[in-house]
Amino acid sequence: MPIGNENQTIAGLGCHHIAVQTQDYEASVTFYTEVMGMDKAVEFSAGGRRIALLDIGDGSHLELFEPLPGSSPSGDATDNVVFHFALTTTDIEPALERVRAAGMEITAELKTVDLGPLNVTIAFFKGPGGEVVEFFQVNN
Repeated sequence: MPIGNENQTIAGLGCHHIAVQTQDYEASVTFYTEVMGMDKAVEFSAGGRRIALLDIGDGSHLELFEPLPGSSPSGDATDNVVFHFALTTTDIEPALERVRAAGMEITAELKTVDLGPLNVTIAFFKGPGGEVVEFFQVNN
């Protein structure tokens, strides 16, 4: 199972962005820019709320949505349709320690997994709005 092959069915298919409904917009923007090192590509308003498109660093983006006016945040992302999203890294240990130092809840510590032709190290944490984020490192 090779990683990174070009899609032969839909030309140019790739991941542009992952959209996350925040519980606290400012806290989420701060976490993903200052702790995770993402750059704010653009910030705009739509439907009465702020939206930030953050450059992850590999050409894909994370899109953060301010909560809808009048909504009450649950602080729990377990009922969301998206189970989690994964961010790749080439140095998983310091990445995990960085989010730990920022106060994020680590829900699964580092674990090396053999996926047949792919050997990976993974870890999971909860982001500022309860979203589940996976760090994913392919081992050589």
